[in-house]
Amino acid sequence: MSAKIKTREWDSVEYLRNEEDIRLYLEAAMEEAPDDAAYMAAVLGDVARARNIAELARTTGIARETLYKTLRGEGNPTLATISKLANALGFRLGLIPMPSKAPTPKRPRTRAQAAKAPAKSAKPTKPRKVA
Repeated sequence: MSAKIKTREWDSVEYLRNEEDIRLYLEAAMEEAPDDAAYMAAVLGDVARARNIAELARTTGIARETLYKTLRGEGNPTLATISKLANALGFRLGLIPMPSKAPTPKRPRTRAQAAKAPAKSAKPTKPRKVA
């Protein structure tokens, strides 16, 4: 006779007990899929559920039903919605430069640098035909 093991669905909200847990959770989510707005909305939804979603609805001015839909990762939330949610949860959105493989643009030379540089030779011109 085999014993039945009861399982339940994983819910990360149960592990978001303090601000440090939430910060680490958000950092991990940004590493995982920084370009996926629906995923980030779902992550913010987890944070909102760890706190108080009814209070979040009042703070943001977004209807609770809309919040639930947005925070489940359904649809394509706007940047304004994500920003409102982040602000209400005590965070702000930011832009982080990505490592670039392209060469960096050259900075304009100063007059002193131009004076020290050897003069470039002029491009030879073709002789003109005189009629």
